[in-house]
Formats: sequence, C-alpha cells, structure tokens
Amino acid sequence: MKEKQPSKKRTWLIACAVLLFCGGIYFTTTNAFTFIKGYAMYKIDKPEAAAETKPQKSLPASKPEKKEEVLYPERPKTGEMMGELYIPKLEKSLSIYHGTDENELEKGVGHYAQSVLPGERDNSVLSGHRDTVFRRLGEVGKGDLLIARTEAGTFTYKVRKVRIVDADDRTVIVPKPKATLTVTTCYPFSFIGHAPERYVLVADLLTSEMK
Repeated sequence: MKEKQPSKKRTWLIACAVLLFCGGIYFTTTNAFTFIKGYAMYKIDKPEAAAETKPQKSLPASKPEKKEEVLYPERPKTGEMMGELYIPKLEKSLSIYHGTDENELEKGVGHYAQSVLPGERDNSVLSGHRDTVFRRLGEVGKGDLLIARTEAGTFTYKVRKVRIVDADDRTVIVPKPKATLTVTTCYPFSFIGHAPERYVLVADLLTSEMK
C-alpha cells in the first residue's frame, strides 16, 4: 500500500512554525529586540513625563500675619500714676499706680508690675486695700463693668467670675489667652488684722477706645 502523503495544509503549518522559530532566534540575538523594547518603554513613560512637565497652577500667596498693635510704646515707671479705674456700680473712680508695694497701695490701686497693662492681651492685675480704695468692692459681682482709662485709651471689661482664694494663691496672676482684667483685695472685708483670703474679680475685655 502507498503511504498517505501529508496534506498541503499540514505542510504549510510546519513551514510557518520553522520560519517563526528561526525568526525568534534572529530577533533575540540582534539589536532589533533591544530597539523594540526601548521604544515600548518610551511610549509607556511619555504620558507620565508629560504630566510631570505640565505647568502647575500657582497657589495663592498667603497673607502676612497682622502684627498686634502696640498700645504702650513705653511702660510706666514704678510708683508712676498710669491711669484710673472707674467702677460704674459704685460710681467711683480710683487712681492706678504702677506697682503693688505699700507706697503705691497707700495712694490708690496698684498695678502688678509683672502683668500686662490694661487693654493688652493677657492678664492685667490690679490690687488695692479693702479698707481704703476697695472698701465696697464686695458689692461688685458677675456681670458688672470695670473701666480702665490709660494713656492708650479706654478699656471696658465685664466681670465673668468672682473668686474667693487663699491669701497665698498665685492663680490670680497666671497668664490668660485673651485680654483680662483681674482685680483683687483682701477678704473678708470686715476681718480685723491680716485677712486670710482674697476677693477676686475676673473680667473680660468688651470694648477698646483708642486715643
């Protein structure tokens, strides 16, 4: 019997396979493979490179911080009269002296020298004797006004809190995050001798009228 001859289709497939095999060997052993690989990487990286080189929208420039206004170019000297404290509830105006030594407290209300001046941000502390300038301070309480008048202007405060503390309590002079006026005197008001406590008014700044 005669053996069957391979069909033309089968012969064509074998020939194609041999050509592809030979072409693959040639492709991988010459510069053609390197060239095509490099071109493909270039096409992939091009969109990212374009995105990087694309001009970005400039951000709006930040506004410079506003400097806090200087109310007092020079601080008062110790013992110097620096203003007055007006208490509407008592219809009384009291002189304020810089310092809280006995020399200042004998003349009027003393301003604690290590605290800020009235109108400035932080805690401004005033003290006075209960048997002289602050004889009626116990009548002043929460919601009442305290008005400090100085060379910088008129500063109106509203009492937010009334405190009774020990005589050696130092919390009355601690810094505050906003403009505060702390007014303190000995307590009880009718006590004979060195009073063991302090009557404290803590007031927040309401308005400022600059000169």
